[in-house]
Order: sequence, then C-alpha cells, then structure tokens
Amino acid sequence: MTERPDGNYIIAATKNKHKIKEINAITAKFGMTIIPQDEAGFANIDVVEDGETFEENSFKKADAIMKASGKITIADDSGLMVDALGGAPGVYSARFCGVEHDDKGNNEKLLKLLDGIPVEKRTAKFVTVITMLFPDGEKIVARGECPGRIATETAGSEGFGYDPLFIPDGYDCQFAVLGQDVKNSISHRARALQELERILSCR
Repeated sequence: MTERPDGNYIIAATKNKHKIKEINAITAKFGMTIIPQDEAGFANIDVVEDGETFEENSFKKADAIMKASGKITIADDSGLMVDALGGAPGVYSARFCGVEHDDKGNNEKLLKLLDGIPVEKRTAKFVTVITMLFPDGEKIVARGECPGRIATETAGSEGFGYDPLFIPDGYDCQFAVLGQDVKNSISHRARALQELERILSCR
C-alpha cells in the first residue's frame, strides 16, 4: 500500500486512474489534496452501482468509503445522455455494450444506434454528480453538465470513454482531439467541481 500523506486529505471513492487524473488536475487549483481509495488503504471496497440516477450512485460510493475510513470522502458518477436515445446510456454509460469500461464497444454501439440520425438530432450531454460526505453527517452534492453532440465517427487519442465521439458545444471536434487541457476547463466534471467549490466557499 502506498504510504498515506500526512495531515488532512480527502479520499476519492474510485480506483479509476483516468478519473483521478482529471480530478487532480482540477482540484489542485482549489487547494484540495485528494488521494484515491486504494492509496488510502481501501482498495477492497467495491460498491455496486445499481442506482437509477447519478445522484444515487455517487452517494453510494462516497458513503461506503466515508463509513470505512472516517475521512471526508468525495465520489462522482458520470455518464452520457443522448437525446435521441431517451437519455441513454445514462447511468449505464460505462457498461453500455455489456462489458464494464469497454470504451471501444460502447462507442461502436452508440454509433450503431445513431446510424441515420441527422446531425441536428444527435444532441447529448455529459453529466457528473459529485457527492462529498463528512464524518459529521454533512452532505454536499454538486452537478455539472456539458452539452454537445455525437459525431458520426470517432477521432482523437486523448481522454477515455466517449471522448472520441463527443463534440462539446462551441467546438468543431471531439474531446479526444481537443485534449485534456481544454476538456478539464469545460467538462462536466470540471463544472461539477466548480460548483462544489462554490458551495464550499459559502459554508
């Protein structure tokens, strides 16, 4: 196990290194020290994400780690909502094709389902809901959304998930082409973290 840092820190209830990288890139400017659950000694905790909303799944993950650690815990649940598919894949985004975190399979299924759908009807949004739980029972929930559209083919090599297909509003290419610096400044996770910071500053 990696040695835990001295002093106060917040545990991120995830082992997803992609998420940790994005969260750290954003929270550093907020002065927040965040470590993943495995580095905090809780790698064996796996939460079944069977909630019907991003809010429910985010809370379940944060609650499990916070109760086990007694530390402030932050968790997020994120997904893609496509208007032409009635909001799918939604909370099933990571396992849309039936296999957890099969990005290639998920993108292929999405393209197949949207085959023949015109550009103007390929609108979508990425959503992140962040839950921060405190040992004293306080709960903070922050939601961030990034609207955009689904491209007709994949492009780019940056990012993960649906980044090769998602074109954010105001841009002409996918997140995977724009790169992490741009994504971290406008993404759903960035906006949720900005909302979290706003809430924290008002406490």
